[in-house]
Amino acid sequence: MNILVIGPGCAKCKTLAQLTEQTVKELGLDAQITKVTDLKQIMALGVMLTPALAVNGAIKFSGKVPSAVELKGILSQAVEAEKA
Repeated sequence: MNILVIGPGCAKCKTLAQLTEQTVKELGLDAQITKVTDLKQIMALGVMLTPALAVNGAIKFSGKVPSAVELKGILSQAVEAEKA
């Protein structure tokens, strides 16, 4: 699973990165987490509000930090989609 934490490095972006790393560990996922901080790359991904999260190339949300429960749900759905 490829996860992109997208944002220029603001406090919310750092919070999202930490929460994502923690959630991946809790769920025992085999995931590569990449932080995208370059504004040109962020715009190329079509993200207008940060922080944002992309899983396997699909933007899952932008402009907020989700709760731990929301993030677990998003990552669990991605795991199920990979199995299908």
